[in-house]
Amino acid sequence: MEQTVRYDLAGHVATITYDRPEKLNAIDGAMREQINAAFSRFRVDDEAWVAVVTGSGRAFCVGADMRSETGSAAGDFPGSFWERPTVNSFESGWEINKPVIAAVNGHCLGYGLTLVTWCDFVIASERATFGFPEVTVGIPTIVGAIRLPQKINWQYAMELLLTGERIDAARAKEIGLAGWVVPHDTLLDEARALAARLVRAAPLAARATKEMAVRAPGLGAVDAIRFGEAMRRVAAATEDAAEGAAAFRERREPVWRGR
Repeated sequence: MEQTVRYDLAGHVATITYDRPEKLNAIDGAMREQINAAFSRFRVDDEAWVAVVTGSGRAFCVGADMRSETGSAAGDFPGSFWERPTVNSFESGWEINKPVIAAVNGHCLGYGLTLVTWCDFVIASERATFGFPEVTVGIPTIVGAIRLPQKINWQYAMELLLTGERIDAARAKEIGLAGWVVPHDTLLDEARALAARLVRAAPLAARATKEMAVRAPGLGAVDAIRFGEAMRRVAAATEDAAEGAAAFRERREPVWRGR
């Protein structure tokens, strides 16, 4: 099978690269398998604490490959007609409580933008564009419609979802979709610099904090606090928590082990 997704690990930072540049990183069935395998590897790899996701060539990802003959871009199980949801990839709902940075290097459309809505940080090249073109070809945007209004102002979200139009990087930053816009040639450097800041944190504490932030909006206040205090007790019993306390007392940098 042609390799269309690369996974590289260096210093607790996994870089996942969509690598089908001749198709602008459009996703076909074969590429979907490799995307899912990459995120599954990141999710279970104890040495991978942060991920950077980017694309090769001039696109981040332009969505589904509408001309593909190698299977559905949604994967082996695209959901049944009505009863069963499609939760078979990171951008459609897999829970990954490790920090994920999107380094958006170019066109970011459809599935590409859906992925970005699940990322914790979005750093955009000055060349990046963003859009959900599905309605212009008669298809509703589903997961994007769930996630985008949770990330940005309702009206800006609905403008993107219901017009199918694209916006540039500057506009993406203006509406809160991107956190940073940087020169194209420094994009990965900026993403890796942020990743380096993130790996200084205790990895288990960081994951518990992200999970708390994700789950809290769906809980009532008392339930959220109860869940959070349970998470705190679990985290406090780890080796990293003991190391953090010892490092503080001894006025040195902690050495995290993720356990």
